[in-house]
Amino acid sequence: MDINISDFSKEYHEKMFPGYVSDFLRTDPEFIERFDNFAFDEVVNQKGQELEDKTRFMAILSTLLGCQGIDEFKAMVPAALNFGVTPVEVKEIVYQAVAYLGMGRVFPFLKAVNEIFEERGIALPLEGQATTTIENRREMGTQAQVDIFGDGMKDFWQSGPEESRHINYWLADNCFGDYYTRTGLDYKQREMITFCFLAAQGGCEPQLTSHAAGNMRIGNDKAFLIRVISQCLPYIGYPRSLNALRCVNDAEKMAG
Repeated sequence: MDINISDFSKEYHEKMFPGYVSDFLRTDPEFIERFDNFAFDEVVNQKGQELEDKTRFMAILSTLLGCQGIDEFKAMVPAALNFGVTPVEVKEIVYQAVAYLGMGRVFPFLKAVNEIFEERGIALPLEGQATTTIENRREMGTQAQVDIFGDGMKDFWQSGPEESRHINYWLADNCFGDYYTRTGLDYKQREMITFCFLAAQGGCEPQLTSHAAGNMRIGNDKAFLIRVISQCLPYIGYPRSLNALRCVNDAEKMAG
């Protein structure tokens, strides 16, 4: 059977997976022709929707965590490394995912990264990236919340009904104090990957809208977020991509 895969798609696939020939070419040739041409050519090259390769792969890894695409994630980690994502950046994406997906869903991804790194001769543990201590993590986490979302977050850690106030405290000391304060990724990258976690898992539209607004506030503007959604669409499908687009539009209206 003749398979009409574009030259660009073939070259992009080879850069992602050097020397690898997918068995889907044998078992599912018609499908792989359309998927590869779409995901590795049409989407990558859509005018006005392009992302720098490293950013694109950081978004894809985060999206695969969010949608629990463990097998595709295992394939894409080496591809991301080939496109310039560093081992530290890969680990930081996985660590931060715990705050948004929970350890129950992130555990197999952490194991997979460790296995891939050791197979590639990347020594573990990687260099530490923590900047907070147990004593100052709440204070530093609150500062991160203020930096991203504004002064209204200054007292968020002690707000809300008494019976659930501890969760707002945890958001400050754990979600932001333990993760957002780490080096390896900056705030703009951390907000982008959070946007991807939330968009890909679905059912988190209030939080996705809030983080779309946070992204825009620190410089990841609407056009950038639409590019992120566009580049991740092959991995999460149309419904969740369209939901994410709606949340971006809602966040823009709220900011206006």
